[in-house]
Order: sequence, then structure tokens, then C-alpha cells
Amino acid sequence: MTWIFRSWRASVPVALTGVIAGLPPPAGLPIHAWYFFAIFAGVIAALVLEPLPGGAVGLIGVVLVGVLARWTLFGPAELAQPGFRVETAALTWALSGFSNATVWLIFSAFMFALGYDKTGLGRRLALLLVRKMGGHTLTLGYAVALADLLLAPFTPSNTARSGGTIYPLIRHLPLLYDSRPNDPSARRLGSYLMWVAIAATSVTSSMFLTGLASNLLAVELVKKTSGITLEWTTWFVGFLPVGVLLFALTPLLAWWLYPPEMKSGGAVRAWARSELAKLGPVAGREIVLAVIVGLALVLWIAGGSIIHATLVALLAIGLMLLCRIVQWSEIVAYQTAWSTLAWFATLVAMADGLGRVGFVKWFAENAAGRLGGVSPAVATVGLLVVFFTSHYLFASTTAHATALIPVLLLVAQGIPGLDLPQFALQLCMLLGLMGILTPYATGPSPIYYGSGYLPARDYWRLGAIFGAVNLAVFLLVGLPWMRWVSG
Repeated sequence: MTWIFRSWRASVPVALTGVIAGLPPPAGLPIHAWYFFAIFAGVIAALVLEPLPGGAVGLIGVVLVGVLARWTLFGPAELAQPGFRVETAALTWALSGFSNATVWLIFSAFMFALGYDKTGLGRRLALLLVRKMGGHTLTLGYAVALADLLLAPFTPSNTARSGGTIYPLIRHLPLLYDSRPNDPSARRLGSYLMWVAIAATSVTSSMFLTGLASNLLAVELVKKTSGITLEWTTWFVGFLPVGVLLFALTPLLAWWLYPPEMKSGGAVRAWARSELAKLGPVAGREIVLAVIVGLALVLWIAGGSIIHATLVALLAIGLMLLCRIVQWSEIVAYQTAWSTLAWFATLVAMADGLGRVGFVKWFAENAAGRLGGVSPAVATVGLLVVFFTSHYLFASTTAHATALIPVLLLVAQGIPGLDLPQFALQLCMLLGLMGILTPYATGPSPIYYGSGYLPARDYWRLGAIFGAVNLAVFLLVGLPWMRWVSG
């Protein structure tokens, strides 16, 4: 029976790819782009059903596209260029994800977590948090969300703040309650906390213009495309009621939809106090790691124009090695980190390929074209829904913003009566919220997905639910509020 189940899970993605590829491509879409989309759809189906680990699925998808590059990746115009070599271009594309800065920032997050684990600093901080707010597991959820909120205005990389600070800390909390990854005990507490963490950072990433690197890029794209300048205060005030409501709802909604088995733990607070006493004074290695993490945080907040966030993380790893916080053999042996790197790198390449072959632009223009003749209000909602839901096709909010914001702004300019400055602001604000949709939607997603506490089926189900809630609150609360504020 196990073999039959596994066979079924493997057969569905293959069948889906074959069925889509066998259908005629939609009008205006080149045949090679349609074939690429067929393989992409099969990869997504395999990620949901998990006949193989995610990294293996992504690798197979990239290799398949690369081998069939002449028919899936390049159009006739490219193939006809003098000196163009399909095999070289295909290999360059296939390996492109492994040079992606966010991929290595995600990998670095696991190394930070390793350092917290090896020194005992993570356990100490987790015990302190439990001693303060561990009387009820719901309050722990709010503590996790609050920690992200406090860092969000000053840390433009949500991957940096999640991977460098939040995740290395909270990964120790479930273990204090005997809730372990990749184990039935995961639902005791770990699954709830990990989901709150990724859901909260999706909200805080949209609350502040400086809460997400893609926000800054999006603002620049808006300025170049339409000449509209978006200010920090305008962004903050415009998103305020949506942000406050979603921030207050997120831990509670997770509590209802994905409840931890352990609800209260009054005795655990007393136990945490006794465990802290056993740990004794802070050790030298803990202080050294705290200094390294503090340096990284300062550089993430204030050094963006001097040193890239990923290079900051790699610098921190180098310092941890020099100070013998972690050993190279421990880094090499960290299978979860390397597996996540391979998984996300291949998905970045696949998502980038959708844009490369023109599928994304075709999709956006056709979806927008169906809104011709409708009222400005309906057109605004329709374009925002297209922008939000199309994130299933992307493994990066940066790629999403780059590909679609200029296209949708040009479409919006052609709709009489549509408030373009307000629409541009609304597009940019959605970038953080859409990060909840999939295990690859934004930088922190693979980190929490790789924690071992969030099975794929749970992640996709909850992502769709929370994504719908985020979008609904934005449309029902945010749009009327922004219209009222603008006068």
C-alpha cells in the first residue's frame, strides 16, 4: 500500500505536466513558454504531494528544462542569433539560482541557528522568554510576533531578521516543551510557533516601507515607470489599520486554525527558572556569539549602502569559525541547511525561467486586458488580486516586483478615473503580505519550512487561508481607509 501511495504521488505531477504540454498554447503565448509552464506546474504539484524531497524535485525540474532547453527555454529569435550556444546558455540558467544572494542568506540563517545551539545562547534566550511569557502558549505566539515587529522598521531584509535573529531563537522554544521536528510531537508547540513566525513577518514586511528590501525596489520601480514618489510616512499611515488588525489577528488565527496541543504551561515557567539557574552565568562563548550577532544586526540596519545583507551573514559565519563557535565539519554535516539551499536555488531558477520565456508578462497583460470597460474601483481590485495571486509563480518578491509592477502600472494608466498614485502604493504594499502563500514565496519561507515543524500539506493549506485573509483585510479595510486619508 505504501508503494501504491508513493507511486500515485509521483504519477500525478508527471501526468499534469503531460496533459498541459499536450494542450495547444493560449493565444499570444509561444510554444516554448507553454512547455516551460507545463514543467513548472508539474514541479509545483510534486512539491505539494512530496513523492521526493523538495530539493530533489527542484533539481529534476531544472535538469529537465535544461535538457529540453531548445524547446522549453529559448525562442526562435534567440536560437537564430549568431554564436548562440544552447547548451552553454541552458547551463548558465540552471545554475543561476546557486548565485542568488537570498539563497545564501537563507543558508546563513541555518548557520546562525547552529551557533546558537552550540554555545547554548539559544537555549538561554528561549528559557528567558518562557520564564517571562510561557504561562500560555498563545502569549508565546504574540511574543514571537512582537520580536519581529520591533526589528522590522530597521531591518530591510526580512530574511536577515528572521534567519539571523527570530528563527535561531524560537527553534529552541519547542524543545523546552518536548516538541520535536519531523516527529508527531511537532504539533505540541513547534508547528504553531513556526507558523506564527512566518505569518507575522509577512505582515510586518508590509507595515513599513523599510520592512522588506523588495519594498524599496518597488518604490524605485514606481518612480521610474510613472514618476510617482512614495514616502515612508504615506506608506505607514496608509497601511496602519490593515497592519494593526492583521498583527493582532495572526497569532490568534493560527491558534484557531493550527492549534498547539499544549495550551498552558504554568509549571513550565517554574521549570524555566530552575533550568536558568542550572545554566549559571553567561559563558564566554555566548558573549562572543552575542557580539557577532549584534554586529550583524547593526550592519543589516545601518550598513545596507556599504555591505550587502548576504555578505554580512557570510562575514558572521567566518567570525564564528575564527572564534571556534562552530567547526567547519559541523557546517559541512548540516544536511538541512544544504538541502534547503539546493531546494530554494532550483526553485529560484524555475521561477526566473517563467519570466524569461515571457509567461509572466503574457499572464499579467491578459488578466489585465479582461478588465477593460469596468469601473476604476473594480479594475483596481481586479489588478490587485491578479498581482497577489500571481505570486504562486514566483520564488522571490523582488522578482515579482520587477516583473509585474511596471506592467500593471502601464495597464492602470490606460483606465480612465483610476487613482494611479494610490494604486501604485497599494501594489507595493502587497509584496510583504503575499509572502505567506507558499514555502518559497519569500526569503524566510524556506527557513521555517525547513525547520521540520511545518509539513508541506499544512504549509500550502495554511498559506492559502492566511493569504486569503491578508488579501481580504487589505481590500475591505485598506482600500476604503486609503481613499479616506487621501481626501
